[in-house]
Amino acid sequence: MKRTGRLCLAVAGGLFLAALPASGLPAVEFSQAIPGAAATPPLGWNSWNTFRCGINESLIEHTADAMVSSGMRDAGYRYVVVDDCWVASQRTSTGELQADPVRFPSGMRALGDYLHARGLLFGIYSSPSEATCAQTYGTYPGRTGSRGHEQIDASTFADWGVDYLKYDWCAPGAAVGEQRQAFNAMRDALRSTGRPIVYSINANSGIVGAVPGSSGSWRWTSSMSRATNDVVPAWRLGRGPYDYQGIADIIDSAALLTTQFGQGFWLDPDMLEVGVDGEPLNYPGLSTAESRTQLSMWAMMAAPLIAGNDLSTMSAETGRLLTNRGMLAIDQDPAGRTGEPLPGTEGSVWTRYLADGSVAIAFYNADVSDRVIDLDPSRLGQFGCIENVWAGTKSDLSGHMRANVAAHDTQLFRLTADCQLSSS
Repeated sequence: MKRTGRLCLAVAGGLFLAALPASGLPAVEFSQAIPGAAATPPLGWNSWNTFRCGINESLIEHTADAMVSSGMRDAGYRYVVVDDCWVASQRTSTGELQADPVRFPSGMRALGDYLHARGLLFGIYSSPSEATCAQTYGTYPGRTGSRGHEQIDASTFADWGVDYLKYDWCAPGAAVGEQRQAFNAMRDALRSTGRPIVYSINANSGIVGAVPGSSGSWRWTSSMSRATNDVVPAWRLGRGPYDYQGIADIIDSAALLTTQFGQGFWLDPDMLEVGVDGEPLNYPGLSTAESRTQLSMWAMMAAPLIAGNDLSTMSAETGRLLTNRGMLAIDQDPAGRTGEPLPGTEGSVWTRYLADGSVAIAFYNADVSDRVIDLDPSRLGQFGCIENVWAGTKSDLSGHMRANVAAHDTQLFRLTADCQLSSS
């Protein structure tokens, strides 16, 4: 395998690092918009996909306990993100946000203390608009977005011990310049607190056609940026209601964007639908094969893995998928290079170069029927060992890689020089 080189260039706003893998194509790394936050893609859980506005203090505490007892915390999932509908409908008399007194009677600082005491990290939700998404669409009372309150809200979050902010633009049709100004205002406010709060932004919900995250870079604005519309628990929707996207739609959208992201600035293809019950939302939910695909391809993109299922009723199979060590090692690889489709494979083979000189490979079958996918691994370097990540097996590598991949499934591999060496 060729030795990796590195090209350093000074650019406005920080240091630009281009790491050169064996293919000779740069996998870029960027300095951090919020210093000290998200050195690797965040792993955690968010309340929205399953519970929407049906959240309260007890639910979040029970979920935190389930993250510990299920082994998810020890596998690396640490952020517990309280999404929309936590906030009171009015600010305090001095302008601060406050928790809904019925849903969160102990307050948000106490909730953060509960999470921190269990080795978890505290995430919270707000919007750069005057109202949150639920408030904008009339499903939750009040108008308590952070527009015009960025500094006081950032200080409040830091005082509460918040470790992660999901900042969600809700109204489609806004000018990108207006969005950028609003997102940068909160970035600057978060920086001023001195607390390394992961800054997760979404400029894209409900937008027809090309979304802002796909047409302009937010690399100096946030720790991670959405580049698609919202994902739902389905395989493919094409153009669905509110331009929701299924797993295959998201992969199609993200395939051309991965090289814009890297160390310190993560591509966010939205939250995980693995184990999410789609029935209440009239979606089919994901099969085991489709769940494997979401996790495999998110890992190949070096994406945050933010679970959205009900952890208290999680099946053993879902738990095994979410905590697969080989998949998580690829996602969390310290080099932070993103994967991308291998030229000439029509998107069925993705590669990602890893810090130890190994390479991750995904055989991705988006078709409705089984498909044989093969690859000459010598295109990527010299390797002697192949690990099948989902099967948990290793074997000597000789000749072509060839696999029968089921419909909507993904087989995930890691090639290393020697089977005697640990690859994860």
